[in-house]
Amino acid sequence: MPNASSRSLYLIPLLGLLWGFNWPAVRISLTEIAPWTLRAGGMTFAGLSLVAVALLRRQSLAVPRAQWLRLVVGGLLSIAAFNVLLAFAQLMAPTSRAAILTFTMPIWATLMAWLWLGEALDRRKLLGLALGVAGLATLGLPLIAGGGLSFGLLLALAASVSWALGTIVTKRWPVSAPALTVAAWQLLIGGAVAGLGMLVFEGLPVPKLLQPRTLAALSFHIIGAQALAYFLWFTIIARLPAGIASIGTLMVPAVGVLGSVLLLGERPSLTDWIGLLLVVAASGTIMLPARPRREVAAAS
Repeated sequence: MPNASSRSLYLIPLLGLLWGFNWPAVRISLTEIAPWTLRAGGMTFAGLSLVAVALLRRQSLAVPRAQWLRLVVGGLLSIAAFNVLLAFAQLMAPTSRAAILTFTMPIWATLMAWLWLGEALDRRKLLGLALGVAGLATLGLPLIAGGGLSFGLLLALAASVSWALGTIVTKRWPVSAPALTVAAWQLLIGGAVAGLGMLVFEGLPVPKLLQPRTLAALSFHIIGAQALAYFLWFTIIARLPAGIASIGTLMVPAVGVLGSVLLLGERPSLTDWIGLLLVVAASGTIMLPARPRREVAAAS
């Protein structure tokens, strides 16, 4: 790899840590900040940060007028609904379990692409789906049997499906603009939706002095897990193959669960850990591209 690409490899685990520890950071922030307010501030700040990056790179923020509807619909599903649903999910369910369920996103996206876009299900995708079903069963069946399947976990699952729907919309009706531009506008759309929800359900936020723990978590969420992480993500995907870049996202649920143990004092059960392994394996099987046959033959 060129030197720039080689150095970018070090950004992948950093991205996984930022997004992974965002899970407990959001939960801590929610102890003193209302969910609509938290999401409105986080998404708006992240969107404005990407706008600033685009301007510094002299990259156009223009989107064809005829494609604004698809941009808005994609943003509502994969950014606005996803983030708002997860905020309420974390208020009603253990953060570790919510993180595991949410990371079934690639599984739903694969199923929807097969049903609605006609994408073929090869052996690798079928294996990923089987692992995903096994992971959901490992997580869900003990909770159903013990009466522990909360509404918050259903919201986490709904967030995962919403993200997948947004992905399908983007694939079916792509926006003719750079990925950074699309992400910036969709984050701002998400921030506007959350801001409207804040005004309707919570009213204008009243300034107050936050506890040091909450302030630290909020700062990490907005600056680290939103602005910096999105900047790193677009730097990585510009320099590295998509399969290698996806490794960072595979770290997220594992780091999220570990962060919930360390920072929130949660104690996942054995079935939670097994479910985590199965879901990560399922996502990895689906997301990471297969090695070309020539490469496999050369390696052997």
